[in-house]
Amino acid sequence: MMMDSTNPDNAASLTEQVTIPRKLQQQADEVQDHAWIEVIQRMDEIYADMVHYQVELEKKNAQLEEAQNFIQSVVSAMSEVLIVCDINGNIQQVNDALCNSLGLQAELLIGQSMNQLFGENYQAMIAEFPEHIRSGTLIDCEVELLARDGQAVPMAINCNARFDFENKLSGLVITGRPLGELRKAYSALQVAHEELKTAQQQLIQSEKMASLGRLVAGVAHELNNPISFLYANMFALKGYQKKFQQYIDAIHGGAEPKKIQKLREKLRIDKMMNDISPLVEGSMEGAERVSQIIANLKKFSTPQLQKAEPMDLVAVIHRAVSWVLQAAPISIEVHEDLPSSLKIDNHEGHIHQILINLVQNALDAMLQTEHPELTLKLDHQGQQIQLHIIDNGHGLEEKDLLKVFDPFFTTKAVGVGTGLGLSISYGLATEQCRGDLQARQHPGGGAEFILTLPLEDGA
Repeated sequence: MMMDSTNPDNAASLTEQVTIPRKLQQQADEVQDHAWIEVIQRMDEIYADMVHYQVELEKKNAQLEEAQNFIQSVVSAMSEVLIVCDINGNIQQVNDALCNSLGLQAELLIGQSMNQLFGENYQAMIAEFPEHIRSGTLIDCEVELLARDGQAVPMAINCNARFDFENKLSGLVITGRPLGELRKAYSALQVAHEELKTAQQQLIQSEKMASLGRLVAGVAHELNNPISFLYANMFALKGYQKKFQQYIDAIHGGAEPKKIQKLREKLRIDKMMNDISPLVEGSMEGAERVSQIIANLKKFSTPQLQKAEPMDLVAVIHRAVSWVLQAAPISIEVHEDLPSSLKIDNHEGHIHQILINLVQNALDAMLQTEHPELTLKLDHQGQQIQLHIIDNGHGLEEKDLLKVFDPFFTTKAVGVGTGLGLSISYGLATEQCRGDLQARQHPGGGAEFILTLPLEDGA
């Protein structure tokens, strides 16, 4: 059936028939355009991710390179030899210290078995390293490494396990130092130690001699009284001896009784006879006093030769104070709260030396004090006694209380003291006398030292 194209109704129908595929084409074009836009957007996202990953990769590479350079610089700077191996003992890295010690090149060692570096006598031990490090670390093994010329280089080595990023055992790390250097260092350390011990002994002896030197005037004064008394008595007895000789010669010369009687009266024989007994007794007392002072001085100067024995602590306190203050450049008022006597079992020489040092320290602290005062007080604490030695000097600062007994610590001017007196006293009190020595700032001003001693020998 044929349609008339001239009919308007027929023309509209044909237009509609043509328009339908055009819409479809338009829709298809729109779909295609949208797809291309999505593809382009996706490609942009992928490109942006690639750029980001590239930047991050470059940062990681830079950090890795920096870490490698850092590790390499540390390894190169190590003075100890370093051998890094895999679990089979094949060398993966060595440092310059190993190459220099053995005269080998690192390039020739990489990939080789570490066994070739060790002497024949140590091959069995080296073969067990991988097994040993599974259970622990090998420390200070003495081995011999072979240098390029075949000479053995003794070393002390340590062997540690090496783990990968998954914490799995991946190999071992050997570090070591030539024993020659260790032995030299040990020898130098030993020499330095001996020199230090010698210097310490010399300083202690110097401090002791300095302490004795300060006491010379006091001891001399102590000796001067009995010796002067002895000298005066001996001078009198010498005069008496001449008169007795003259009287006895007259008797044996056959002089008449009247002449002998007159000579007796003239020479005052009866008075001399009455004086002889007191002169002899006084001389004996002076001699005993001199002997006692010398014995005490010997105990002070050689306390290490004395044993613990009964002693009168109060008498030792009086003696120490007297010896120090007799030679003091200033006059000090002494206050005592002491019993007349107190018997304890201890080392008299050591305690005497402690008291000398403490009283001398108090004296030095009061040299600039207008009215120096020294207080001595004894307290009972069960089976112990405490002697308090208190001065009214400049006192102790809080920061110095913990250091006052340290060797060589002193608050005195340079050249005035070595700082050993209180340190020696503390050692004697705690180690030799089984007691204690403490220091504190006295509430009334000045310093207070407390010497604690047992009543009986507990050794």
